[in-house]
Amino acid sequence: MAPTIFKRALLASVFTAFSLTLPVLPAGAQDSGQTDAAQTDAGPASFDGRSSDEIYSDLQLFGEVFDRIRSEYVDVPDERQLIRAAIEGMLSSLDPHSGYLPPDAYESVRQDTSGEFGGLGVEITMEEGIVRVMNPIKDTPAFRAGILANDYIIALDDIPILGRSLDETINQMKGKVGTPIKVTVVREGVAEPFDVELDRGFIPVKAVRWRMQDGVALMRLDSFSEQAFNGIRDAIHEVIDEGNGELPKGIILDLRNNPGGLVDQAVYVADAFLSQGAIVMTRGRNPDENERYDAHPDDLDALIKDVPVIILINGGTASAAEILSGALQDQKRATIIGTRSFGKGSVQLIIGLGTNGAMRLTIARYYTPSNRSIQASGIQPDIVIQQNVPEEFQGRDEVVGEAALAGQIGGGSDAEATSGSSTFVPADPEKDTQLNYAIDLILGKETNPAYPPDPNS
Repeated sequence: MAPTIFKRALLASVFTAFSLTLPVLPAGAQDSGQTDAAQTDAGPASFDGRSSDEIYSDLQLFGEVFDRIRSEYVDVPDERQLIRAAIEGMLSSLDPHSGYLPPDAYESVRQDTSGEFGGLGVEITMEEGIVRVMNPIKDTPAFRAGILANDYIIALDDIPILGRSLDETINQMKGKVGTPIKVTVVREGVAEPFDVELDRGFIPVKAVRWRMQDGVALMRLDSFSEQAFNGIRDAIHEVIDEGNGELPKGIILDLRNNPGGLVDQAVYVADAFLSQGAIVMTRGRNPDENERYDAHPDDLDALIKDVPVIILINGGTASAAEILSGALQDQKRATIIGTRSFGKGSVQLIIGLGTNGAMRLTIARYYTPSNRSIQASGIQPDIVIQQNVPEEFQGRDEVVGEAALAGQIGGGSDAEATSGSSTFVPADPEKDTQLNYAIDLILGKETNPAYPPDPNS
């Protein structure tokens, strides 16, 4: 075993090198509109008043355990995996959203935030450990192979999905364009599960899907990738062009089950509907790193300034989607309809670690324009409308949200959520209670004091 003084010097140099990576590798931020916010470390001696000697003593303990595993474990261990597991344990002990991203996971995150990846082309959800297809995306491998909405996927390449997370399943579906994958499907009306073999394809994710109904523009934003603002801007212009220059009677922005993404995209999208005032504030460990993001007048918000806006949310609306909802709610630009949102009121920075992947670190809480932290409490709708949930899904469609996650950081302005909020959205728009109520509000078939919002209240 190496002499103690050598190990201490080695671990100290590793600790120092690791610390120095934080402020200089800000690229790839997810859920963060900042690049310098990772500079929150006040130095090794500052943690809970402990001295450098005490901290390096703990690092020496880590080195001793590592050496014992290397020399005495029953099988020869993978040393790189040991170190990565230790890093993951350190980060995940902080809160549910901090963690280590190995190179393949980091690449997956980069694909998600860019809005392009290689995969099957299905929108999925997980119900009791089984993946249900919500919608096959047109002109993708899954669509061409005949996979249908409401199919259940129970295995990928003969590996059962039961017991795995949704993220793990999605990551297995993704891969290099052209690589094969076998999908085992259960379909209602078909007696036995069957296999579908296909090749992964390039999946350009359309950030915004829209359609018109009775003169109302219905816009669905799935996530806040790099394509989010461009998608909203293009959709607004396309709606107006389709109407030969006539503005829609209203815009319904569907953010249900939108998990969030890039904070700067949430700011840009909010700015598309706002001409002034705060959009979001972030507050981290050091006051000089706090940020405020404001709206500015531009041609887009001037174009639609008289068009009423409704935002649909539910228990799966999280993070950047909550930033947008909170901004337009506080600024009285939109009426929020649905059920309470997830309540993720924190900001993460993804810090590249070269060939070793990246780390995701919680660096701040965010606050809506009225100075609310929705951490673990969520955005409360102006008008609560419950879905008519089919009997087979009742009770399984609800999530408590951030408040139920072990280790969540707390610090919200309102009481933490204790009951569930539904995530169910029917595939058939005619059965979508929340959507149809929103349309009726805009058309004047329904009335509610919360619509339209009163800027003076």
